[in-house]
Amino acid sequence: MNQKKRIIKEPEERKKEILDVSERLFSTKGYEAATVNDILEAVHIAKGTFYYYFKSKEDVLDALIDRRISEGVQKAEEIAASALPVMQKLITIIMAQKPQNKIQEDFTSALHEKDNAKMHQKSITQYVLRLSPSIGKVLQEGIDIGMFSTPFPHESAEILLTTALVLFDEDYFKWSKKEMQNKISAFLTAMERIVGAKSGSFESLSKLFK
Repeated sequence: MNQKKRIIKEPEERKKEILDVSERLFSTKGYEAATVNDILEAVHIAKGTFYYYFKSKEDVLDALIDRRISEGVQKAEEIAASALPVMQKLITIIMAQKPQNKIQEDFTSALHEKDNAKMHQKSITQYVLRLSPSIGKVLQEGIDIGMFSTPFPHESAEILLTTALVLFDEDYFKWSKKEMQNKISAFLTAMERIVGAKSGSFESLSKLFK
């Protein structure tokens, strides 16, 4: 008699599957609308299996944020250690943090929903804490070759990341097009002064805000 065999997956593989499916569900249905039962049905697992890996739906979102940031930090570390010129490193690190596909774009949008304010704030905090060391290394490289001049490369990275993540976040500020242009110019000028760069050094970064 042929019996349907139960599919057994390695723990990390199963956890990744739950995260991948949850990311799609949160992106298509919205975080609030998606339920744990939706996840169970999509992954074809029992409730006990879900709770073996995650305490709640919020725990899943927390893990997705951690995964996204970890991927971004890994890319940033690789870029910081590459042979690219300093300015190109900064641009590439910033670009590497942007969503790479439609699902990631939708998931990022979900973080901006009003009911997800706590997770949104946590994502900003984690980005500042975990990405600053990589950017700080690039700033230190700029200091070593005489491009920048600051005794606080790591702290400068924290200040710049915090400012950018909050100032240009539409959840906090609703700038008009003209106001946004002014904020970008002011931010780049402040950035030059914070790291001790020559005037106009970061003009090439303006395109990243468009």
